[in-house]
Amino acid sequence: MHIILGATGHVGSALAQALLARNEPVTVVTRDARKAESLKTKGAHVAEVDVFDTAALHRVIAGGHRLFALNPPAPPSTDTVAEERRSLYAIVDALEGCKLEKIVCESAYGAQPGNGIGDLGVLYDMEQALQAGKVPVSPLRAAYYMSNWDASLETARKEGKVHSMYPPDFKLPMVAPRDLGEFAARLMLGAAEASGPHYVEGPERYSPGDVARAFADALGRPVEVAVTPPEQWEQAYRSLGFSEAAAKSYAAMTRITLDNKEEPEKPERGATSLRDYITALVKKSTA
Repeated sequence: MHIILGATGHVGSALAQALLARNEPVTVVTRDARKAESLKTKGAHVAEVDVFDTAALHRVIAGGHRLFALNPPAPPSTDTVAEERRSLYAIVDALEGCKLEKIVCESAYGAQPGNGIGDLGVLYDMEQALQAGKVPVSPLRAAYYMSNWDASLETARKEGKVHSMYPPDFKLPMVAPRDLGEFAARLMLGAAEASGPHYVEGPERYSPGDVARAFADALGRPVEVAVTPPEQWEQAYRSLGFSEAAAKSYAAMTRITLDNKEEPEKPERGATSLRDYITALVKKSTA
């Protein structure tokens, strides 16, 4: 049995569907079983468990052989680093005594030691904490999710703008969640041995300008990049509902990506282009 944490998110659901398509047994873990109905109809078992309920989470994980570990994102209105570290160590505690064959964990490009740098520090801690255990671990370091641009559809359609904290020509590794799910499925079904970290991105690297052009083509209207300058980053995050601590943390993470982005020479490459992803997003919105 494959146990999938974060199974109702972009990547977790893509992984669950990839495994179910291969007729693999899957248990999806979610705080709200209603969000997993579509996976249930495809044959998944659903475990409604809060990640902070260590005993309940332990029972679910103990019933499986392989685990996909995705630390749930904290609400941006909280101190996200503190909350995500709390959920991380709740997961680690739940693993105690579980006789798993393998763990695949979802990490990110740029994961590194540090505090107050958004997900980058927390995900590095996750890699280290899991690798310190007895179960073989394969970290999957994901590039910038193409799905992060989903929210830009509304402004592209209404204002003709894609808002970005990066310059229009700043090339960035990006990846579609579906491709991450497919690669994660390969790791879950692979040898029960430690490997990686595995870097996964799309067919090529893309800029915010590429995003604007893809929206323009899909919407049939001009779309430009509206750049938020660094001195306004924290305020921009706060205007989106981020707490002061989260705004500072995310601004620091954005700065690291801008100044010192991680670009592995030989990443695993998915098949979904940015243009294909955005075209599908626009079509879905009008269906």
